[in-house]
Amino acid sequence: MTDPWVALAADTDPGERMGALRRAHEVFTSAGRLERPVRTVVGESWLRSARARVSPDGAPVVEFGADELGPYREAHPLARAMPVIRELMGAYATDGEHLLAVCDAHGRLLWVEGHAAARRRAGAMNFVEGARWAESVAGTNAPGTAIAVDRPVQVFAAEHFLRPVQQWTCAAAPLHDPHTGRVLGAVDITGGDRLAHPHSLAFVQAVARAAESQLALLAPAVANGGSVRLSALGRDEALLVAGDRRIRLSRRHSEILVALARRPEGLSGDELLIELYEDESVPPVTLRAELSRLRRLLGPELLHSRPYRLGVPVDADFDTVARRLGSGAVAAALGAYAGPLLPGSRAPAVVRLRHRIADELRAALIARGDPGLLADWAYSPWGEDDLAVWRALAGAAPAERRAALLERVRGLDAEQGAEGGGRGAVGPAWARRAGTGQRGGSGRKGGHRTGAAGAGGRAPDRGG
Repeated sequence: MTDPWVALAADTDPGERMGALRRAHEVFTSAGRLERPVRTVVGESWLRSARARVSPDGAPVVEFGADELGPYREAHPLARAMPVIRELMGAYATDGEHLLAVCDAHGRLLWVEGHAAARRRAGAMNFVEGARWAESVAGTNAPGTAIAVDRPVQVFAAEHFLRPVQQWTCAAAPLHDPHTGRVLGAVDITGGDRLAHPHSLAFVQAVARAAESQLALLAPAVANGGSVRLSALGRDEALLVAGDRRIRLSRRHSEILVALARRPEGLSGDELLIELYEDESVPPVTLRAELSRLRRLLGPELLHSRPYRLGVPVDADFDTVARRLGSGAVAAALGAYAGPLLPGSRAPAVVRLRHRIADELRAALIARGDPGLLADWAYSPWGEDDLAVWRALAGAAPAERRAALLERVRGLDAEQGAEGGGRGAVGPAWARRAGTGQRGGSGRKGGHRTGAAGAGGRAPDRGG
């Protein structure tokens, strides 16, 4: 098979492949061993599903009731693309006894439409509007896996991680904001064995491109110089540039903008409380007051409510780093990285994102092994005591520089060992001091919270 994202080549017997996949699935779920003919993309997804402790006999959960679903999807950016998606897929789904589905970036199904009998059958496995089909909940499936890998993908029969789903075949493609490149969700076609053909994946890719083109047409002002830029890397107070306005934000307003920029579909007040406050006793009125002050500062056209969301796409510097890393452009990602994200912030969502960006960039630099890129990180204010990077630099540098670099490595090793970290304390000091830890269950809607201490040091303020 020439395309690894297609489940079956046109000349493959579906019945024969289905039996082989079922046997491989049983081996994996019982012994944890991957066997042929499992494709690489499916095997990696099965491993992620197992690490997330997804039960092969489980079912996705319905997160949105009817009263929550309507307002949420009405405010979602993909609502504007639904007329095009329906026009292209509606008749195909109904006539072929298939389903078309569109989910958000968290795998929650916002629209499930198509043949009535197929909808009834799908309802038995909770493939319904409001249910969450992310890989971490539903295991390997086309919409969830397409979001996880940010690629169009087809999933056939027993390639699904959940056994109740293995009678279905689906193909899905991610949907992106046409101006920022951020994943907004995915479009999916789900049905029987007749979808196990390369044409179904090509079809859903074409629908995704048409939907993204429609979104670009509906927001031309942003594409033509009206974009909003958020700079929060290496700064304790973010800078927002909207047209000819340059707004330096307070730390709390910076944290709110980072949280909302990461969630273009919006957040409820309860969700924002969980994202922003370590102290679970903070009352909602405190957050509402901050949001009122922020709306007066930005204007109602930039900050909307119910749910709280940004009124225009925001091009954030931390998203730029993530996109470049995702495409393998490591040097470009490092060039866009101005330091840790809001280094003084203790907001749980900011701390998690700060560590994720830094850890992914560090890992990519170490894997690349380019001495110039490693030196750029090692000699920066945030990398000067990063033992893992200094070790990688010493191994990659020319022979004439190696002795001095190894001396630096030995000094850092001894220093960090004296601090109690030993040889395992290989991250930068600001990251070790910041730390992250799970807190107990929250009484608020939204479940567990993640609390963390803030960064110990402050990176230099880069402009603004």
